[in-house]
Amino acid sequence: MADEERSTGTSGVVLSFLLGALSGAALAILFAPRSGRETREMLGERLRETADRSRRLGEKAVERSREAAADATGYLERQREALEKRRDRLSAAVEAGRQAYRDEKEKM
Repeated sequence: MADEERSTGTSGVVLSFLLGALSGAALAILFAPRSGRETREMLGERLRETADRSRRLGEKAVERSREAAADATGYLERQREALEKRRDRLSAAVEAGRQAYRDEKEKM
């Protein structure tokens, strides 16, 4: 019950903050000391800059994820090879034990 009240309170605070920020941005645009045309040009430029920055960050994220996938693939391949070597050694040891048992059984 207390957790629900906290999460509702936190949601309310976050929502209030966002609404205040949006209201402030709208008022800043309405009362800007520039003309409407200048404001639109400035906003358009900022939007283009933000879009370019977002695109570059997206490209970096894709490249990093590809590198991480390649690293993970290499790691998994090395682990698979190590596991196969261990399996082969264990199989050889089991076979050697069986052969030793057969040899000793024939001696009796």
